[in-house]
Amino acid sequence: MPMDPKSLHLPSKPGVYLFRTDEGRVLYVGKATNLRDRVRSYFAKNPDRVMIPALIKNSEDVECIITNSSNDALILERQLIREHKPRYNSLLKDDKSYPFIALSSDESPKILYTRHPPRGAKRWGPFPDAKAAKYVIKLLRRYFGIRDERNNLPFGYIENTDSETYSQRIRAVESVLDGDAFLLIKNLQQEMDEHSENLRYEAAARSRDLIAAVQQTLSQQVIHSRFYQECDAIGFANQGDFGTVVILSTEKGSIVGQNQYPLMHRGDIAESVSCVLSEHYSQRKPPKTILVPSPIGEWMESWLTERRGSKVEIRNPQRGELVKLRKMADANAEAQLMRNQLKESGSLEQRAADDSAALLGMEILDHIVCFDMAQLQGEERVGASICLRNGRPSKKEYRSYAIKDDAVDDVRMMRSVVERWLKRQEKWPDLLLIDGGIVHLESIHELLIEHELLDLVPLAALSKREETIHRVGVDDLVLDRRGRALIFARDEAHRFVNTFHRKRRNRKAISDPLERIEGLGAKKLQSLLRHFGGRKGIEHASRQDLESVSGIGPALATRIWSELH
Repeated sequence: MPMDPKSLHLPSKPGVYLFRTDEGRVLYVGKATNLRDRVRSYFAKNPDRVMIPALIKNSEDVECIITNSSNDALILERQLIREHKPRYNSLLKDDKSYPFIALSSDESPKILYTRHPPRGAKRWGPFPDAKAAKYVIKLLRRYFGIRDERNNLPFGYIENTDSETYSQRIRAVESVLDGDAFLLIKNLQQEMDEHSENLRYEAAARSRDLIAAVQQTLSQQVIHSRFYQECDAIGFANQGDFGTVVILSTEKGSIVGQNQYPLMHRGDIAESVSCVLSEHYSQRKPPKTILVPSPIGEWMESWLTERRGSKVEIRNPQRGELVKLRKMADANAEAQLMRNQLKESGSLEQRAADDSAALLGMEILDHIVCFDMAQLQGEERVGASICLRNGRPSKKEYRSYAIKDDAVDDVRMMRSVVERWLKRQEKWPDLLLIDGGIVHLESIHELLIEHELLDLVPLAALSKREETIHRVGVDDLVLDRRGRALIFARDEAHRFVNTFHRKRRNRKAISDPLERIEGLGAKKLQSLLRHFGGRKGIEHASRQDLESVSGIGPALATRIWSELH
């Protein structure tokens, strides 16, 4: 029964609201300056977002948490999204993937590379380029002798120094991380020049790369406001559920840095951009102006202003130089999206396999073998098996089978082919999947029992009716999107066996009917061709004429005449 917004009884106060299923699962988390008005807007006749009808249909209740202010609601919303990972929220693909550089609160502070800075530590970041951040830590330890977690030499803590000297070093490191890396870069440049003069070109190249790493890392974090005296331009691009937000930072009219955030996009650009802005500026001082691809709420502008300590203007420019900068950010987002998709193309299939494993309650589904059968009016009976490794086709392990026994129904054919496959296996898949229903499943289940393989080969059947998975002793399961690896395996087996079947039929259609006659080998066929002057002569010959050919007896002559007539 659909929810009645009047029965929700929500307060007219700021806070966070959670749409939940009847089982308590959180489907969506949002924030509002007025909870009652905001939630009621979801029940409008013409919703402003594509996902809202499905959200309302699948939700049973709306929970709310009142906060002291809209800014508090923003912080709580981000925490709850991370905790629940709701289906209809835009999500950063990995909100823990970007590390920090931190100085611990110890009496002699340690410099740390960490995704979870300890309580009380001073921290800089997060840094999208983790490799560059590690380089900077290495340099800071080399030039300032700062402790790390393990005090490793040669870059570890210099013991023979007093606490005052060490405190001075810490202050120098804080200055570098706040953006004043002039002294560090100057020393590296001197090193590079010295290496070059002494023909140590590899060492000079390493110094050059370290300079680039320092500059790149310091441009990524914006604790010091001098990196963002003017504005940030936000770019967005998506391909289906996969999106990327790029933040171009400018200083005095020049681009000085770029951050990119891959995310799961749920159809609302404003929400995806807001998700990134709240994450990006939770550890950084916002600039005076932010250019966005789509208007976002006043609450974000208010929160950014509070973070900065002075007015932050959010603009969606329509003309002028700022539009060019904004479109440049979009172009960068599209390029990053393409790169991310290329990098993750292998992991997308693995994610599909992992989703299917979780759906079936299995630990892994990295190795799936799927069988299917094909025949046409009892002729050219064939079977095939395909193999998926980590969700991707392993075509070198595809197999095709011609049915040689008298099995004519799908179930007996399936059993015959699977038995032939079993006898040749040394390692067993995570799942043996067959295209069929309960009858197919029971037949192969009995086969595994006969071969004492029931505990070694997990078995399932996938029927096309509502894409239902059948397993012995387990309730039937209708697959949703999480079962896409299983559906792909079945469809791939179906495609492969039909291709093999079609090739067999075509080969049969163009073959010489004489070649199918039992006992008529190549030599006897040549004798017939010479005697009658070609195939036409054979076709017009009587049984007596055929018997007169050397090597052709009465029985073979009868078979030849019958085949031709």
